[in-house]
Amino acid sequence: MRTVQEAALGGLGALVRGLVGTRPRRADTVRASAGTLHALRTRHGYAPLLLRTRAGRAVLVLLDPRDLGRFYAEPPSVLAAEPPEKCRDPYAADSAGAGCGHGELRPERRRIDAEALVPGFPVHPSYEGFLTLLAEEARQLTAAGTLELARARHAVDRVARRIVLGHAAAGDEQLTGWLRQLRAAGGRPAPGGEPGSGTGRSRGTRSPRAKADDRIREYARRADRDTLLGRAALHPGALDRAHQWLAALDALPETLLRTLLLLGAHPAEQRRAATEATAAAAPAELPWLRACVRESLRLYPVVPDLIRVTRTETVWHGVRHPAGTAVLLPAAFHQRDPEHVPAAHAFVPGRWKDQGADQDIRMAPFGHGGGRCPGDQLGLMVTAGLCAEVLRSHRIETTRPVLDPVGPLPEVLDAHGIRLTLARR
Repeated sequence: MRTVQEAALGGLGALVRGLVGTRPRRADTVRASAGTLHALRTRHGYAPLLLRTRAGRAVLVLLDPRDLGRFYAEPPSVLAAEPPEKCRDPYAADSAGAGCGHGELRPERRRIDAEALVPGFPVHPSYEGFLTLLAEEARQLTAAGTLELARARHAVDRVARRIVLGHAAAGDEQLTGWLRQLRAAGGRPAPGGEPGSGTGRSRGTRSPRAKADDRIREYARRADRDTLLGRAALHPGALDRAHQWLAALDALPETLLRTLLLLGAHPAEQRRAATEATAAAAPAELPWLRACVRESLRLYPVVPDLIRVTRTETVWHGVRHPAGTAVLLPAAFHQRDPEHVPAAHAFVPGRWKDQGADQDIRMAPFGHGGGRCPGDQLGLMVTAGLCAEVLRSHRIETTRPVLDPVGPLPEVLDAHGIRLTLARR
């Protein structure tokens, strides 16, 4: 096994130091890390690469696709999210990213998610009400004839609040502001107080977490059965899960925008998606548009790198590693690995129509095993549904950036730079 100092690895060292989940990464850093990983695997083989950071931390980087199944299958007693205390709060620095985003859920949280999200079922029990609100909110996406991140975020924020909390929360941008403030602070307490404590540096000062909790409790008292909070209201932990559901849905605007950009760059795929949106007998299912969303997430995953820490001694490729070793799965690298993924850098939604594609361990936009995202089907339904609402009445005429439909797609698509021009059908 090869042991390498972080300073010698350039882009890979930056990747390890900056595991930040959904935060954008610079294109040159991603290209450097992917190129470094390919070069190291060519030079040293498929055994995990043992990286030592400047601080002396051991990080085991998985280069072999055959090791991915074990990464997803190991229980938390062997491989756990790191550090575990970060997972107690949905606004911890990496709770939506490498540490907790695909970590194991506690049994009580899993029960609440099962009640509210109904994982494993493509069509949510509340889909009729959800489709109605998607149609209502999608009008904002097409109203100006152009679509960019700010407009997508505004519409999806309203969708998220209505799905999780109810129609009364649709326009509550103040609540969303508090939640984003918490995520930006990584769950740290406000000066002079703890999250949720209601205490502050001066009398009457309350933390954003306390204010958000109180506001969500107000909505919980009025939430009907069709909302996620209403479905889970009898569980004492539903309030914390509502925070997590809203945090998870916060990733949808960028995925929506990238999916529409990719469809705009691929006219045949856009025509097929528009036909499905117009003629779908079961508008909640939309199999082709769901495949397009999955492919967008394969190319541009919300969580590009996953990390766990060993809780006991483990053996990888015949080499023993002590407890406390970090294990890094560079998911974006494996999902775009041209040595093992056909047309790795191309937009090929049809790959998700193949039987068993969702179980392909190399491609994991929602994770695998016990750490699989329990809201994957709901997220697909909402994103595909919003795409359908746009394409039902409009076509994507021009895009910025301009993508080459034949050549390799860029490794990074910063959603802040995407602008789509829409024309009525």
